[in-house]
Amino acid sequence: MSTKPPNNAPSKLVLDGVPPKRNLLVRLLKFVAWAGLTGATAAAVAGLGLYYHFSSGLPDIPQVDQYWPPIVTEVYTDDAVLAGEFYHHRRKVVPYEHIPKRLVQAFIASEDSSFFDHMGVDVLGTARAASKTIAKKLGLGGSMQGGSTLTQQTAKAVLISAEGYASATAKNLTRKIREAILARRLEEALTKEEILYLYLNNVFLGHHSYGVQSAAENYYRKDVRDLTLGEMTLIAGLPQAPSRYSPFLRPEAARKRRSYVLRRMHTEGMITEAERAEADAEPVKVYPVEDVFHEFAPYFTEQVRRNMVDRYTNKALLNDGLKIFATMDSERQRAAQESVLEGLLAIDKRQGFRGPVQQLATDAERKTFLDKATKAMGGEKLQENKLYLGLVTAVTADGSGAEVRVGPHKGLLPLLGMRWARKVNPEGYYPGLMLTSVKKVLTVGDVLVVRHVVKKDLTDDNVQFDRKMDKEVPEGVPLFRLEQDPELQSALVSIDPHRQYLTAMVGGYDFDANEFNRAFQACRQPGSSFKPLVYSAALEKLKWTGATIIVDSPIVEHDPESGVSWKPDNYSDAFLGDVLLRTALVNSMNIPAVKTFGAVGVHEMADWSTRLGLTTPMNMDFSAALGSSCVYPYDLAGVYATFNRYGRKKPTYFVRKVEDRFGRTLEDHTAYDDAWAPLQDRVAAGYARLFESGEQVMSPETGFILTSLLRGVVQEGTGGPAQKLGKPAAGKTGTTNDSFDTWFAGFTRDLVTVTWVGYDKNEHPLGRYETGGRASLPIWLNYMKPALAARPQSEFWPPEWMRDNLRLLRIDKKTGKIASSGSKDAVNIWFKKGTQPEDVAPEKGSVGATEFLMGAP
Repeated sequence: MSTKPPNNAPSKLVLDGVPPKRNLLVRLLKFVAWAGLTGATAAAVAGLGLYYHFSSGLPDIPQVDQYWPPIVTEVYTDDAVLAGEFYHHRRKVVPYEHIPKRLVQAFIASEDSSFFDHMGVDVLGTARAASKTIAKKLGLGGSMQGGSTLTQQTAKAVLISAEGYASATAKNLTRKIREAILARRLEEALTKEEILYLYLNNVFLGHHSYGVQSAAENYYRKDVRDLTLGEMTLIAGLPQAPSRYSPFLRPEAARKRRSYVLRRMHTEGMITEAERAEADAEPVKVYPVEDVFHEFAPYFTEQVRRNMVDRYTNKALLNDGLKIFATMDSERQRAAQESVLEGLLAIDKRQGFRGPVQQLATDAERKTFLDKATKAMGGEKLQENKLYLGLVTAVTADGSGAEVRVGPHKGLLPLLGMRWARKVNPEGYYPGLMLTSVKKVLTVGDVLVVRHVVKKDLTDDNVQFDRKMDKEVPEGVPLFRLEQDPELQSALVSIDPHRQYLTAMVGGYDFDANEFNRAFQACRQPGSSFKPLVYSAALEKLKWTGATIIVDSPIVEHDPESGVSWKPDNYSDAFLGDVLLRTALVNSMNIPAVKTFGAVGVHEMADWSTRLGLTTPMNMDFSAALGSSCVYPYDLAGVYATFNRYGRKKPTYFVRKVEDRFGRTLEDHTAYDDAWAPLQDRVAAGYARLFESGEQVMSPETGFILTSLLRGVVQEGTGGPAQKLGKPAAGKTGTTNDSFDTWFAGFTRDLVTVTWVGYDKNEHPLGRYETGGRASLPIWLNYMKPALAARPQSEFWPPEWMRDNLRLLRIDKKTGKIASSGSKDAVNIWFKKGTQPEDVAPEKGSVGATEFLMGAP
């Protein structure tokens, strides 16, 4: 039987009328379609998975109206002078409308010319960067690439803020993908202008500058609105490589980069050819970043910083953009710093000459030194009153002077300009040891600190002018005066007692050399400046008066615990017998102070010192009467401010007001009569002060009487030089044993100032004749003169409400009784009502009634 099908029967290879080849094609197409659909789905799923993987944990899109990045905290003086800045990033946020259009165009032209056209990511640039990055990872060559739009750079800044710099700037594909995803989100959520606002306030532009406002200030000391086209384009060229194009470090590279930005702006039609050419011709002239912290008042500003960190945390100080108004008066602060500097230079010279800075023994060493100095001066002429390092190249045969080279300049250091330069001898009497020959202290090759002066300024206050020597100084030759860097240190604390402002403060000679703040951190023996605390206790607790008789006679105090005996002496080594309390204080007598201390009691005096405001413990022995217990200058100034306020203790502020970045007040201690403060601050804070009355630690009458006694110290006693102020002043000198510390604590009605001078480590004492009146008081005086120049000071007179409780009597200095009409040795003394003497001292040569009755048989 045949197996062939009939002619009209379909073949087995034909399915449903479709030829075999066609059937295979259809199946193949179906497979491809299925595979494509499945692959697309898989790719979509995979892509979605990758998207969620890489976008996981991305920060939220910042809301422009809540954009609060880390910004600069600024410290201002009370009179609105910038005194310091603190920051992690030196950023100042400015509104978009505040930024010049040309500056915006410069950034777009140089960084992202299609910014207004793309959707946040430069796809081609990113792909190219990704491929080269992958090639580098696989070892196929290539390099890490950027390819970022302005939006992506903004996204990077957001990532840095959220994740930290290391993670957000890692050179890997993951970071680029996350950055691109965030850039797309930024484009969807914000307008182009809002993205530019974020970018231009975030972009790093070198030298601590974050954002265009900070860069404008750092490079040009201008507001961003005041930049020229050349300045704008130089700044706009920095984001790509701030160090490579630094106008400070590589000005030529910065100029070339600026030219590129200008060409791009011209190509994009943003500027004309004339504008391009004019801006391109501008010289690259930038200014060093101002370090206002170190240049203005570093000790004061550092104390403000410490206080802010203690109360607001370091993070808030560096990130939150606080606005801090210190109580410092800028003019008084400058006067304080100048006074301390000049005073230390003068006192240090009286200690003697410690030798040259360096000794260059060979001609080669000297030539090298002069060549370097000449190159450093760069053709600069000698400037009057400026300090230089000079090399001694010759000493005159008769010892009348030395030839000194300062770089290329040859001048003369005459004996008249260095007569102070005796060898260090603390025991010697300075005026009697003046140098008589330059040859005694200088040799060829000595490197010295010298000051260029004119002939009339050749001498100073420490050297007696010698007319004979003056004739020997030639005309027309550059003249120098010998100087040396002081080893001595000083502190000055000045308080406005009624406003309660720390108005000026200096903590040492040189903050950069030593940041130790002696005004707040150096605990030093106050010497006799402690005595007013002793006498105030006697006036208040024992009801003594300025006319109380104290016997000035030798005493020996025994310490039963240590077995040590102590015999105090007066400074003059003399004993006067019966003296008034006033006389003892005015003349700073030691024995009466010790006896008064003993009458009050050791424990009572320790409590009294604390109550007055000292924060350091008092030595529990009689030596404390003479200031053996150390105190901080700031604390002692606070005690004298309490005396000035007639016994009312109040806090002293060195921060007047603190505002947050939004201008909201965080604290305010403004005085109602502060002329520099806004009216609303004066009214609000002045009202608040009504409820901060302070603590009355002694009766107002005691406070006034003590002040009047301290007024006598200036009028008649050891504080006499303070009368040169030309305004009523009161105060007390202080000098410790061997003159290791000298003090003057003095005040007028409106200003309390304490000065201290000494060595940090007490390597040796000051000169034998250095006292509080000779060393510290001149610094006080030279500060107080400019500080009060335009401010009259009233005499110390009791206020109207106190006068009914006081009596002013003329008292005989010998007896403490009311002086007779013919007495010449008498003084006016104030008394609390009821404590004044009633008896009258007898006339000289006569017998008083009281004495007659006592002597009757």
